[in-house]
Amino acid sequence: MTGTKIDGNIIAKSVKDRVKKAVDELKLQGVNPCLATVLVGDNPASTTYVRNKHKACEEVGILTKDHKLQSTFSQKEMNELIDSLNNDYSIHGILVQLPLPEHLDKFETISRISPIKDVDGLTPHNVGLLAMKKAALVACTPSGVIEMFDYHNINLDGKIVVLINRSNLIGKPLYHLLLARNATVITCHSKTKNLKDICQTADVVITAVGDRTKFTLIPDMIKDGAVVIDVAITQHNGKLVGDTDFDKIIEKASFASPVPGGVGPMTVAMLLKNTVTAASLIKGLAKQ
Repeated sequence: MTGTKIDGNIIAKSVKDRVKKAVDELKLQGVNPCLATVLVGDNPASTTYVRNKHKACEEVGILTKDHKLQSTFSQKEMNELIDSLNNDYSIHGILVQLPLPEHLDKFETISRISPIKDVDGLTPHNVGLLAMKKAALVACTPSGVIEMFDYHNINLDGKIVVLINRSNLIGKPLYHLLLARNATVITCHSKTKNLKDICQTADVVITAVGDRTKFTLIPDMIKDGAVVIDVAITQHNGKLVGDTDFDKIIEKASFASPVPGGVGPMTVAMLLKNTVTAASLIKGLAKQ
């Protein structure tokens, strides 16, 4: 059998089309959605990510304010900048590009962002709301994965989902989103034993390890007809890859996402969606 490719570019475009329509409607009501980005240092990958986010915002009509800071920027200065952005009523979303330089405290920085402007869905407040199924702003990559399921009408009710990641950015938010869809979620990680046996029980495998020297999800690890979502992205042998070899996995899976062109485009699309949601919340046009 050959499964169906979950094309993130196509699904992301459908999200962006909805976002553009929402932006146009907000502008008719005098609201100009605006995203502020904060980039510390000159990490090439981070610089590229931020540039791509600005380009995507422009495509759907979202304004952007770019804050490029020296790598010597202090925690005190960072706190003052975030306070300023929190109090700027023309800004609806705040995104601090990660990773931060080692001298900056990630938790202190993220926690300082106003929850209503937290378009990454990473503040303790929004993480707590997610656990209670009340979050309006959810981490972009996990919500993008759920959007992929919805686009292909993949029902998670009662399904066994093996999630190979336990990070605050991916694994933990995804756990709550999947649980809210009535999935039975098994979270695996570097200390999990008998991972192959566990994966073979799964109706859905979501993998986000991102290190081919340590892990590759091969076809023998999944059962016939499983759904495989590859969230990882890394360089391996000069190529951009995920945790799977898509051409091999798709021969056994019912649905599978490639890398690149799978979850990646969804992350940016959901950031745009979150920015519009934040603008609506701030202006009282939607309820948290």
